[in-house]
Amino acid sequence: MIDGLGRRIDYLRLSVTDRCDLRCRYCMAEDMNFLPRSAVLSIEEMSELATRFVARGIRRIRLTGGEPLVRRGIDVLAMRLGALIGHGLDELTLTTNAMRLAEHAPMLAAAGVRRINVSLDTLDSEAFRHITRVGDLAVALRGVEAAREAGLAVKINMVALAGLNEDQLLPMLDYCGTRGFDLTLIETMPLGEIADDRSDHYIPLHQFIAPLRAERAIFPIDKRTGGPARYFAVEGSSVALGLITPLSDNFCATCNRIRLTVEGRIYMCLGQDDHVDLRTRLREGGDVDGLIDAALAGKPRAHDFHIERKSRPSVARHMSATGG
Repeated sequence: MIDGLGRRIDYLRLSVTDRCDLRCRYCMAEDMNFLPRSAVLSIEEMSELATRFVARGIRRIRLTGGEPLVRRGIDVLAMRLGALIGHGLDELTLTTNAMRLAEHAPMLAAAGVRRINVSLDTLDSEAFRHITRVGDLAVALRGVEAAREAGLAVKINMVALAGLNEDQLLPMLDYCGTRGFDLTLIETMPLGEIADDRSDHYIPLHQFIAPLRAERAIFPIDKRTGGPARYFAVEGSSVALGLITPLSDNFCATCNRIRLTVEGRIYMCLGQDDHVDLRTRLREGGDVDGLIDAALAGKPRAHDFHIERKSRPSVARHMSATGG
């Protein structure tokens, strides 16, 4: 799969639900309107479309949400997609907030998942409750430990939030180092209306990691996991530190991803509204491959993300509607 700019697309991010059991302040409004059941792809439809994408050249699939582990039938989907590993698919992964990970970790390992990303922005229980509005840090940490015990490689994803978790980078790095996890830092992105002004908490990663650089040397390393992170080694630590910088250092030139939402839409870019509707075409028995070709041809050169004081989000839909 080659897009209109010559980039090879071999990575599918498949959103299995727009629902989530947390309400993280930078991601969601406190009161969300979720899609009705009739508007979302069934497990069978997701499996069929994913199989088509693998036949077209997709080598990695990441299950996302919302929170993918709240989706009924996630075990069936994981098993079906896991069966494609070695038959065109190289890897099946998942991103989760870990609130239901203790229950599902053995199933994920049995399905063929070998590594997961866990969204965890702080190790302070009060800050965790504030950021997520409803979350219990102890539950998330039990889920992470269950994943480790099930043999899953864990990478922690930490969104950099000025005034909320700037003091947590060094503790998180040490936490990951003692458990054999990697750590990726992510700049907050302007997706969807939320109660807070994102500019209040946006911080470029070069500023967020300044306290770390003041204490330890950081060196770029040749590590790739299919996503947009650039990886660094940290002096005195076994952790591979990833940086995802959609605002301060655009990475679109090397984009290899396509996103399929839970309602069957391909968004050609996370930061654009242009999309094609595979759900309707699939249910009508039409030419799905032709729409995939149209999506590839229309994939833009770069997103339009920006964060300014009191500005509206770059796109109206929330990250949970697109898939992280």
